[in-house]
Amino acid sequence: MLKVREIMATDLFTLKEDDSLYDAKQVMELARIRHVPIVSQTNEFRGLITHRDMLALAVSSFAEIDTATQHQLDVGVPIKEIMKTDVLTVSADHPLRDAAQMLLENKYGCLPVVENNILVGIVTESDFLQLTINLMDALDPS
Repeated sequence: MLKVREIMATDLFTLKEDDSLYDAKQVMELARIRHVPIVSQTNEFRGLITHRDMLALAVSSFAEIDTATQHQLDVGVPIKEIMKTDVLTVSADHPLRDAAQMLLENKYGCLPVVENNILVGIVTESDFLQLTINLMDALDPS
C-alpha cells in the first residue's frame, strides 16, 4: 500500500505567525505555490494560508487603491490573523488513497504532513496529478 511519504514534498516554503500577508503573497508568487504552512520557531505546525484565502481578503480593484497603499495594508496584516488553524493533517505513513479521498471529499488543495506536531511535508493535488501521469506512463509503454 502506497503511503503519503512516497509523494509528499519535504523541501517546503513556510512562514511564521508574525509574518505578514505581504510575506505570504511574495512567497507564493516567487515559489509559484498556492499553499504555505505556518510553523513556530521550532517547526511546530500552527496553520495554513492558501491562495484562495488571500483572494477572499483581496481589496477589489474597483476600490482604486494604489500599489503603495495596498502594500501598506498587506504589510500590516499578520498571518496569525488570517491563517486557518482547523486544518486536516496526515502523517507520512498515512495511506495515500485515504489522503486522496480526504482532498477530494473536502475540496482541499493540500494536506500538511505532521509528525508529533512537527511539519515534515505537504501533499498537494499536483503531487497526485504527477503520480497519475507516472502511473499512466507505466501502464502505456508506447
